[in-house]
Amino acid sequence: MNAILDTMLARRATKRFDGTHRIPDETLAAILHAARTAPTAFNIQNWRFLVVRDPAVRAEIKAVAWNQPQIEECSALIVLCADMHAYAKNPGRYWKDAPEAMREKYVGMITQFYENNPAMQRDEAFRSAGMAAYALMMAATAHGYDTCPMDGFDFEQVAEIIRLPKDHALVMFVAIGKGTGELPPHGGRIPDADIIVHDRF
Repeated sequence: MNAILDTMLARRATKRFDGTHRIPDETLAAILHAARTAPTAFNIQNWRFLVVRDPAVRAEIKAVAWNQPQIEECSALIVLCADMHAYAKNPGRYWKDAPEAMREKYVGMITQFYENNPAMQRDEAFRSAGMAAYALMMAATAHGYDTCPMDGFDFEQVAEIIRLPKDHALVMFVAIGKGTGELPPHGGRIPDADIIVHDRF
């Protein structure tokens, strides 16, 4: 089977990790770099990856995340955030390699699309971060690591712990590391017919 499909089918949410394993810096950098290939509207790259390795910070987060063990056991805890004002932060840089006329066109479109539209800023940021989270998990799996997407935590308290900027939103965690033990049986997928709809509902 195609290697990409193999990676997709191999991914499972891992709840327990080998707390002694450390991901080499160059491997983690490669995983994060691959995650950056996730698409974003107008190429504004509005996701932010906060890498939490400090044990003290991890302990604080665990205390407001239902004491889930993977917070401290994983080799790298990635906090996925979204910069909701990325559209306004030197937008020309998102098209820096394009011809000038094309760059100016897109900068104008970016401003028109997002300015004075906070709902769109937030919605688009969450869509982008969600795709980046999946890309992150696929990249980690391709490098031989296990992952666990997480949203079981107090968002406001975690935002305080990590000093989240005011114009950012906290989206989710992705824990990365080497899983331990056998995974429990898969919960199972509902039939395709229940979720795939053609043309109209």
